[in-house]
Amino acid sequence: MTTRRDVLTGGLAIAATAAAGEVRAAPAAAAPSADPAAHVDPFIGTGGHGHCYPGATRPFSMVQLSPDTDNARWDACSGYHHDDGTMLGFSHTHLSGTGVGDLLDLLVVPRTGSVLLDPGALDRPLGSYRQRFSRDDERAVPGYYAVRFPDSGIAAELTVGERVGWHRYRFPAAGHLLIDLAHGARDEPDPASEGYDPPRRTPVTDASLRLIGRDMLVGSRRVQQWASGRVIHFALRLSRPFAEAQLCSNDRPVGGDAVAGAALKAALLFPDAADAPLVVKVALSGVDVEGAIRNLDAEGTGWDFDRVQADARAAWTAALGRLQVETGDAAQARIFYTAAYHAMLAPTLFSDVDGRYRGMDTAVHTLPAGQHNYSTYSLWDTYRALHPLLTLAAPERNADLVRGLARMTLESPSGPPVWPLQGIETHCMIGWHSAVVIAEALEKGVTGIDVAALWPRFRTLAFDETVKGLDPYRRLGYIPSDKVAEAASKTLEYAYDDWAMARIAEAAGAHDDSARLRERSRNYRHLFDAKTGFMRPKLADGRWAEPFDPRALGHDTAHWRDFTECNAWQATFLNQHDVYGLIDLFGGDSAFEAKLDALFAADSSLPAGAPPDVSGMVGQYAHGNEPSHHIAYLYAYCGAPWKTQARVRMLLEGQYRDAPDGLSGNEDCGQMSAWYVLSALGLYPVDPVSGVYVFGSPLHARATLTLGGGRRLVIEAPGVSADAPYVQEVRWNGGPWRKSWMAHADLVRGGTLSFRMGKTPNRDFGKAPGDRPPSFGRLATA
Repeated sequence: MTTRRDVLTGGLAIAATAAAGEVRAAPAAAAPSADPAAHVDPFIGTGGHGHCYPGATRPFSMVQLSPDTDNARWDACSGYHHDDGTMLGFSHTHLSGTGVGDLLDLLVVPRTGSVLLDPGALDRPLGSYRQRFSRDDERAVPGYYAVRFPDSGIAAELTVGERVGWHRYRFPAAGHLLIDLAHGARDEPDPASEGYDPPRRTPVTDASLRLIGRDMLVGSRRVQQWASGRVIHFALRLSRPFAEAQLCSNDRPVGGDAVAGAALKAALLFPDAADAPLVVKVALSGVDVEGAIRNLDAEGTGWDFDRVQADARAAWTAALGRLQVETGDAAQARIFYTAAYHAMLAPTLFSDVDGRYRGMDTAVHTLPAGQHNYSTYSLWDTYRALHPLLTLAAPERNADLVRGLARMTLESPSGPPVWPLQGIETHCMIGWHSAVVIAEALEKGVTGIDVAALWPRFRTLAFDETVKGLDPYRRLGYIPSDKVAEAASKTLEYAYDDWAMARIAEAAGAHDDSARLRERSRNYRHLFDAKTGFMRPKLADGRWAEPFDPRALGHDTAHWRDFTECNAWQATFLNQHDVYGLIDLFGGDSAFEAKLDALFAADSSLPAGAPPDVSGMVGQYAHGNEPSHHIAYLYAYCGAPWKTQARVRMLLEGQYRDAPDGLSGNEDCGQMSAWYVLSALGLYPVDPVSGVYVFGSPLHARATLTLGGGRRLVIEAPGVSADAPYVQEVRWNGGPWRKSWMAHADLVRGGTLSFRMGKTPNRDFGKAPGDRPPSFGRLATA
């Protein structure tokens, strides 16, 4: 729980959410850790509405081997919630911080006693294969998870390779493994409702299991869930043979060594389970069982669990080591490095060791050596900060991810990706923000993107009159709220995607198309109501939709929702690419600054029926969801970057905590954490396509980023402390830097960026029009 407080600093009243207690001065900086992974706490974000999982994985790997406590409610979208007290078992794929549930493939349940096939219910474990557990008996570090079950005495450990999950079980007596292939995310009730009754409909429509000898089980399943129709295959190998196996369909035993159906399970019995630890290796493939076996043979050699765990830890140490901060505050170190950890969980690898993968067209493709295919792109979220962070801290990986998006664009029958998951387009959220990620990559010099092949697919989306839903946007310049749900947000987000597509068109040499899209990207203006000072839903006949409440998500909540996970307060500032055009609509810098102040000072209450995603409220700013994430940085465009510095520091300190419920909203595949990492460094990409970072308020006295080619970027903040959030001056490689922003092209050359910090604002820094960030390809002219 957080409490509201007001900090009066330098004449600016800052509305804040912070942990109860007095603000403490930051301790003296300490040397960077030799093993930054030692500061990661995977349990951060597993409580509240963070929707994170605590299990074992590697950076961007195919396997996320983690415990499942529930699979049938919104706050267990990841399969786990910190408040739960019973556990189903351990499955091999998980989503990090999403608002929709899926995956949870191949549940492995270690048990003693009789074989039980019923998964039971969260608060009713008796008579089921669920087991009680205690937080005191859990441990999680990067690449490793362990738990002991008090009733059975079984101790479980998990670690991972890139495509293989490793289990090690210690049994106190004879035991068995139950393999539940029907387990997965199930239908869920409205998350706004109180309580829930777990539904029993399985999302699996067809599956198969087959025993190979007495030490191997293979199988496949097709799942009709969020990514409807996705197929996953596995190969499971045991460190010693089972004494007996029983295959089941619909919880009824069947004879033989193979079974097909929908609700399939297998019980593998070990009378000698207590004699020695049992190690289980499970490889996945999106292509076929043979691919899973090849992945197992290539990456699952030997039975040395500890070696694999050490390798996983080393992978995290190397990845996190590219982001080093110096702080003497243990809690700050945990928050920062856990955020960096969360920013490296997705997208996830989705190709086999032989280069084969299942594409968005459901066909099997083969990549050249050294290339990879990926899944789990939460693009509505991650285009904002995650991909810009990776362009700095993991440029080679991000280039691979972007080439994957370009490949999906060419493969997918439905056009550019929206939210692809394991070769399936979920069509979740709005817009086509793959265009933003690709355009940003082009701006930042990523090679290997076939723009000539890519542009025709985006051009069809941009101009083809047969593309569903875009006709009114092209014809009227906005989407009418009496015709289309979420119309106001769609208008504003399509405008930003037009800006991104204009960049792609330019790279393809389609200069006329680029000019048309640049102009159309200013369609946001058609929803601005100068009388109220808000972006407003508009009807097909040109009238404003009534009634209007800037806190509401729609003008008629019984029928229409005009905004996507935001309201008019937040949507008014959705413009990321033409900020000076937006400032002009308000009548100038002073009026725009006053509107930003009003946003943060407004009553934080929301109307009944608002989705839980709109959270982390500071006034009507909602840090718990992505549409707000750039807004604090907009002060820099109207000549008040000192207010950006104060707001950002308040958000860094108040919206992130060293606790299971330490996130103010869904993690959303790394976006929530990427905002923290970049903001703690003192940088944020308001418009990723422009290739520009706006300065905020660095949190640490010194940070070192290892860039591409071994270059280093050092960010210093002499004088920084909890009560000194204000930038007094900036120096770049020893010379003065008057601007309140810096281009990516300058940062990636490496060097030292030094912020001298103080307790009172320097209101002159970054105030001059020429020192403000560029927007829409121009500087401020005021």
